[in-house]
Amino acid sequence: MQTLGKERNRCQAALFQKCTPLLHCKLIQRPALTQISEILFVSIYACEFFMKVYVEPIKYWRDGYNLLDVVIILIILIPYTLRKIKGRHYRYLHIADGIQSLRILKLISYSRGIRTLITAVGQTVYTVASVLTLLFILMYIFAILGFCLFGIPEKGDLNNWGNLAAAFFTLFSLATVDGWTNLQEQLDNRKFTVSRAFTIIFILLASFIFLNMFVGVMIMHTEDSIKKFQRELMVERHVTLMEERQMILKRQQEEVNRLMNAQKSGGRSFSELVEEFKKTLRHTDPMVLDDFGTSLPFITVYLSTLDNQDTTVNKLQELYYEIVNVLRLMLEDLPQKKSSHSSEFTI
Repeated sequence: MQTLGKERNRCQAALFQKCTPLLHCKLIQRPALTQISEILFVSIYACEFFMKVYVEPIKYWRDGYNLLDVVIILIILIPYTLRKIKGRHYRYLHIADGIQSLRILKLISYSRGIRTLITAVGQTVYTVASVLTLLFILMYIFAILGFCLFGIPEKGDLNNWGNLAAAFFTLFSLATVDGWTNLQEQLDNRKFTVSRAFTIIFILLASFIFLNMFVGVMIMHTEDSIKKFQRELMVERHVTLMEERQMILKRQQEEVNRLMNAQKSGGRSFSELVEEFKKTLRHTDPMVLDDFGTSLPFITVYLSTLDNQDTTVNKLQELYYEIVNVLRLMLEDLPQKKSSHSSEFTI
């Protein structure tokens, strides 16, 4: 048994010696890959910053999201600065590395939906501050009442109501309706007669009124921001459509000018040029017909379309006359059949 144990320990030691270089290589390679990726992302952020500043050197600093990008770049550079100044064994270096998780906030500037929500939150700052101030005043009043009623040194609940700090924490639990039954049970065990009325009144005021008011204010401002965002999208779409319309009109005018110049230089008739131009058109080509009366090619196309419509209407009228004639003949045959049936019945 001893020999088997020695052999097993020897095998484990040999296996550990063989695996140690592989683990060491992996531990070396992973930080190197991480450092390369870090340098790549920092370079991209820095290039973006310098290009934006170069394009708009003054207007860039007026946008809050651009300032957020600058703060994120400074946060990213903090660990590198500390390593250069304090060395790799600086005791607070891990805190600087943890703060780098804030770089994900850079995604905010790329999403208009998130920016809309942040704008809504920013607009509710003053209203929410007022609601929270009222809630703090309410909690302060009830904290003093709770300390005076339930924080009696002899038989009171000193853990939950022994001082104002503990009373504030207890009232916060009651406001969020988190474990309030256990708190009330402790007061009931000490036979405080007014404890239930105190708890019910505070929960009604804090949870059902102030917290719901806070949520309602946030929802109202969020809806306003979403409606404003939708209006901005509609305006942008309208501007885009107008730009496309202007481009189409410009292209149409260029085509008409090209046809006119071809007529002057080639000596062919304008109708022949129009027919050739119609052959180049496709059914997917967009056209703006608001000002079609100012160009002869589109007048010709429009008149040919009206001719086709007139032909279709004439065919429909002829079909209608035929249907009316058939119905008239059917109506003329109906009385004769009735009279023949009546004569047979009398015989």
